[in-house]
Amino acid sequence: MVQHDTSTPRAYSRIHLVQGSLGMARKWPRKGITLHAKGHRWLDDEEMAEMETRYQHPLTRTIGDIARKVGGHGGMDFIMDYRLVYCLKNGLPLDQDVYDAAAWSAVVPLSCESVASRSTSVEVPDFTRGAWETNRPLEIVDVDPSLLPLRALAEAGAQLDVR
Repeated sequence: MVQHDTSTPRAYSRIHLVQGSLGMARKWPRKGITLHAKGHRWLDDEEMAEMETRYQHPLTRTIGDIARKVGGHGGMDFIMDYRLVYCLKNGLPLDQDVYDAAAWSAVVPLSCESVASRSTSVEVPDFTRGAWETNRPLEIVDVDPSLLPLRALAEAGAQLDVR
């Protein structure tokens, strides 16, 4: 199940859960991982720390400490903004392409069409015209802070200053 609801009146929730036939991981409200091979139990603190270190995202490894100090959803806002500016300034590909933008932009009009048709399913157009089957996946671009230095982060009131 994929669920992203920002419009109905309800208590705040960030249900971050990935579940499959071999285990599950959740981020909130309580972080945990359970694996079939471990007997369907939650990993203990030591095992969790090992998994987090082993699978830490390259961007978090490079600028995670700075991002956590700046804040914004635990630093994720900073990481995504920094990486966007970094890629644009250094001529690198972004995390998304024009086809992603088209698909993301289609969600609201397709939802409106579905609701107007008594919530019937609506086909999401293939904006790639089948190219998604052969397109190479976009790579994760790590950052080199020396190529986009963070100037006076503390003095700037925790704003991203990348002049």
